[in-house]
Amino acid sequence: MTTHEQFLAQAIELARHNVEERGGRPFGAVLVRDGAVVATGVNEMGASGDPTAHAELQAIRAAARALGALRLDGCTVYASGHPCPMCLAAMTMAGVTAVYYAHSNDEGAPYGLSTAGVYAELAKPLADQAMTIRHLPVRVGGLDLYGLWRDRQRG
Repeated sequence: MTTHEQFLAQAIELARHNVEERGGRPFGAVLVRDGAVVATGVNEMGASGDPTAHAELQAIRAAARALGALRLDGCTVYASGHPCPMCLAAMTMAGVTAVYYAHSNDEGAPYGLSTAGVYAELAKPLADQAMTIRHLPVRVGGLDLYGLWRDRQRG
């Protein structure tokens, strides 16, 4: 078994345990840096009532806490299933370098576990998406919100 396959096997085992022992969804994730596991996560949507509590996001949150860093550059995520667009975007924004997954959207589709439809929807121009997404350039009292943030970052 390759190293990638070993970490994917760990993600699958987390997912299996989540289903069998916790009644959760079949998703697990392992976040690795320099060949060592930094954090793991399982899908906790049902247990937490949080629709964003996906395995990959749980692993990202735990890794950020463990490393004391917002950036996860050089990290790899191993996921039992195809990461959804939300998780993939979060991994991209956090600087995750690589993602490997064991089960595809096609494999998940017969079980209602595919996010292919979400990917298709997000590929449309904003104006064509089902959810209303509109830019309204409201400013309150002339406040330059982003400038305020920049100035606070400088000290």
